Amino acid sequence: MRVLIVVENLPVPLDRRVWQEACALRDARHEVTVICPQMRGFTQAEEVLEGIQIFRHWISGEAGGKGGYFLEYVTALWGELHCALKAWRRTGFDVIHLCNPPDLLFLVALPFKLLAGVRLIYDVHDLWPEMFEAKFGKRGLLYWAVRLAECCTLKLADVVMATNQSVLQAVKKRGQKCDDEVFIVRTAPNQLPTTVPADPALKKGKNYLVGYIGVMGNADGVDYLIQAVEHIVKVRGRQDVQFLLMGSGPEYEELLRLREQLGMTDCIDMPGRVTNEFLFTGLQTMDLGVACDPINAYNDHCTMNKTLEYMAFSKAQVMFGTKEGRFSAGDAAHYVMENSAALLGDAMLTLLDDAPRRQRMGEIGYQRLHHELSWSQSVTELLKAYDRAMI
Repeated sequence: MRVLIVVENLPVPLDRRVWQEACALRDARHEVTVICPQMRGFTQAEEVLEGIQIFRHWISGEAGGKGGYFLEYVTALWGELHCALKAWRRTGFDVIHLCNPPDLLFLVALPFKLLAGVRLIYDVHDLWPEMFEAKFGKRGLLYWAVRLAECCTLKLADVVMATNQSVLQAVKKRGQKCDDEVFIVRTAPNQLPTTVPADPALKKGKNYLVGYIGVMGNADGVDYLIQAVEHIVKVRGRQDVQFLLMGSGPEYEELLRLREQLGMTDCIDMPGRVTNEFLFTGLQTMDLGVACDPINAYNDHCTMNKTLEYMAFSKAQVMFGTKEGRFSAGDAAHYVMENSAALLGDAMLTLLDDAPRRQRMGEIGYQRLHHELSWSQSVTELLKAYDRAMI
């Protein structure tokens, strides 16, 4: 089978879920091509990596406001269509696999679906309408345009894949899909180098290192984390904890300014986008992970990569108690059930001061990731979804 995967918000192989899906399909003897943006250091327009053809297109950049999003999506759609036509001319494809957000990618698939009968798989990473509302705080004409795009994608899709049960139930209802047309393909890290050595220098001479990994946008709650550090240092009087926040995004520069305004520059290291080697060393070194995505209708439906990566490295974590966050981590996390920086900071100190509990939670998370949430189970569902799409 010839497969074309389209993803807009991250390049491969940086997008770990999409890359793992592509590799699993390759291993199942399918011919795989991926279209993605040129960004975050992955700027080569075309390459073959591990037997997978990759086309990368120019994009205006990661947006923060509505105007920026419009420009980003227009340039992305133009680049994706150009690359899809290139892939069609070279080898053709039987299935086009769309990874949201955004839900505008159906526009790229539409001519191939209508004119050539290509089958369409809709891989729902995020509920885009809920994401839009979380970012902009209100509904309006653009919100309903987003809902229309989601509706169109669901209508065209032969099969829908969701990252978890919450997302599956939402898209099944909205798209009026039958049980045999929807599949849960969970996001779980596969074969991470969990035996890399720790680097005590990251602790800057302090007793503990608390870590965060992930995107820094206005829906990710990193501002809560920085304010929680201020609470730990200024209110609780703790000077024995260092913080390492790895990642970048549209709010990165604003978060650097917040760190400086609160006087937390010495306590919080924010190196931006880091190499895999640095990331894995940081994960190994940290005593505690944090998932600070606030509780809201969007985040309640999300399975966060950071949560699963902490579990892969046997790290206990503190998080705001989102619905799918609680499902993923189970007893491997301490939950804060209110969007409060002070409560988040207090929860971190509670776990840092209880090493035996942290160790138990880390072991629970590791076992859960390698059994109930294992990537091998997701591969089975992925291949079932492809079989169903070709019926």
